[in-house]
Amino acid sequence: MNEPNIRPSTDTYKQVRANPLRCITGSIISGGLSFAIYSLMIVIATDFANKPIHSQNPIVWKISSAVRTLIVGVVGLGTGIFALVALGLLALGIQLWFQQLTKTKNS
Repeated sequence: MNEPNIRPSTDTYKQVRANPLRCITGSIISGGLSFAIYSLMIVIATDFANKPIHSQNPIVWKISSAVRTLIVGVVGLGTGIFALVALGLLALGIQLWFQQLTKTKNS
């Protein structure tokens, strides 16, 4: 009853080294997600533009305008983040590729 829970250690993680193929694959996936989220943002923005707010209350106007702006802004932020990740992974892949080329020439 007072015995401690004894579990075998599961800290046997293997660290995987980055290589150009992994970086380019990740860049393509991130770029595809960025394009998909961008397309979603355009659909949301045009949908908001085509459906005006039907109220005479100025508070409703301000709150709904803020919520619409927030939604489009968050989706735009996601687009930008995935696009920057795609560019960063592409640059890392190119850098690793050049390092492999220079390493083989020097060896």
